[in-house]
Amino acid sequence: MLALPSAIEGKQFKLKHLEDELKPLGYSIGGNWDYDHGFFDYKIDQQKQYIFLRLPFKAIDGELEQRGVSVELGQPFLLAHEYQRGIDNEDTPGSGVLVSSINQFSSPTNKDAEIPSKYMTVAQNLISELELTLLR
Repeated sequence: MLALPSAIEGKQFKLKHLEDELKPLGYSIGGNWDYDHGFFDYKIDQQKQYIFLRLPFKAIDGELEQRGVSVELGQPFLLAHEYQRGIDNEDTPGSGVLVSSINQFSSPTNKDAEIPSKYMTVAQNLISELELTLLR
């Protein structure tokens, strides 16, 4: 994980406004959200590892599922996940035939992998685009 400075950190918006502005740019709300916080993710690459620009946010006047909730943006960061190739052969409790037929994807081998320097320019450009979009 590599934190990146941005003028959007600490800014407050309606969550609906952020969704309307960021989804057309390629962002999605990541699956790792809770009632009071979440992330917008932009997938930069997925060749040897998944590289994301992640924009955290937290609810400031309610819960994320409530209509009209406002959120405050946190500091953006780059995140890399490395995955093993192929089907997950890990022998864990509950990994029988039924579970394997439902979830056959590999577990991350490194949830916080090193981020190649070539992605820094891409991340800086994405942050500039975020600032131009949200701070106009």
